[in-house]
Amino acid sequence: MITFFSEQQALHAPEYEFFRGERVPCFESPARAGFVRQQLLSRGHALRAPDTDSRAVLAQVHTPRYLAFLEGAWADWLALDVANAGRQPFPSVWPVRTLRCDVEPENFTARLGLYSMDNGSPLSAGTWAAAKAGADAAASAAKLLAAGERGVFCATRPPGHHAGADFMGGYCFLNNAAVAAQALRHQGCARVAVLDVDYHHGNGTQSIFYDRADVLFVSLHGDPRTEYPFYLGHADEAGEGVGAGFNLNLPLAARSTVQAWFGALNLACTRIAGYDADALVVSLGLDTYAGDPISTFALQTDDFSRLGQRLARLGLPTVFVLEGGYAAAELGVNAVNVIEGFEQH
Repeated sequence: MITFFSEQQALHAPEYEFFRGERVPCFESPARAGFVRQQLLSRGHALRAPDTDSRAVLAQVHTPRYLAFLEGAWADWLALDVANAGRQPFPSVWPVRTLRCDVEPENFTARLGLYSMDNGSPLSAGTWAAAKAGADAAASAAKLLAAGERGVFCATRPPGHHAGADFMGGYCFLNNAAVAAQALRHQGCARVAVLDVDYHHGNGTQSIFYDRADVLFVSLHGDPRTEYPFYLGHADEAGEGVGAGFNLNLPLAARSTVQAWFGALNLACTRIAGYDADALVVSLGLDTYAGDPISTFALQTDDFSRLGQRLARLGLPTVFVLEGGYAAAELGVNAVNVIEGFEQH
């Protein structure tokens, strides 16, 4: 399978985050992509650099104001104090409920809060370059599908499915799955299905397409009553306006069995098959693995081959976009098992 990998992913390298009240090394680190790259090469998969500029599609997925902030955020941070080169910025105030979000504050930290859903997406000097390269990979993959490829894998980071039209969150800055889906629409696909199999609900992807019928969003994930992102991903969220009926959430209780997870996957695939899509985008989160440090599902390495085989039976041209997965040493094996399972069917 053609795989896009950008060396620029390593430019996004924040040193720490806050997890359960403690300062800890970032779970989402360049090592994640390194393990995937190593496993791809060891199993004979060639890698390509992204070759399509995603800016035009990004402008249709994200708001201009958000893109401008994100691209210039590090320079704005340094402009406050040259010593900020050795510090990580975090938001400390958010415009919730009755507070206004239509007026952009001049204060940098306030602007960071305006465009953040949490404090879980630490910035670094290379964040924009790495995120943009991931979006370029998604656009490149869509172009190949339009040219006749059956499957393409974007082995990129940072992930994207928590990023909404005008906010970052959950390690995500630009929504790569949404970029792939939107690019496929422009390249002639009348209908595109997006399947999110990450342990955490793809709230950003859902919100981007929630009022549209040309992109079906289906997600199986940890129940948001107990699992991040908490405020979206419930079963009663079915879309709105012309998008009513084109959003399907399949939340699962923490510590659900492998059998329950694949039961939900079959429901998801049945819905996708009935949608009559021209192409499929998979938000390939691998944090459903039993050894993942921040999740509670029980999938084993061989189960990811089974996942790829089940997706292949849909018979759709498919873009795979790497999302979560923080058992870094196993991440590469699990990712390649999915795409090889897909290819073997």
